[in-house]
Amino acid sequence: MKLNISDENCPLRKTLEIIGGKWTMLIIFQINKRTIRYGELKRCIVGISEKMLISQLKFLCEKGIVHKKSFPEIPPRVEYTLTDKGKELLPVINKIIQFGINHNL
Repeated sequence: MKLNISDENCPLRKTLEIIGGKWTMLIIFQINKRTIRYGELKRCIVGISEKMLISQLKFLCEKGIVHKKSFPEIPPRVEYTLTDKGKELLPVINKIIQFGINHNL
């Protein structure tokens, strides 16, 4: 397959726009195949600020990678799951993890 990476519609560029951020794959990996609440997700990702986590979750929801479900309760409860599109990224992330393991990174 030949790609024109200088084309703004290049599929590699478009995909990297979604998963290329510092925290994106860590968030997707932590949500994985489960439903997770915001507080638990925040505790799982050491070093991420609240502002960044909120921003990244909003971005991933807009891109159709993550689904957010809000419950009208007090205190508010919000749960996150991966969409089918988001679940397609899990094997890619697992390959990246395996690469790191294989090469002692």
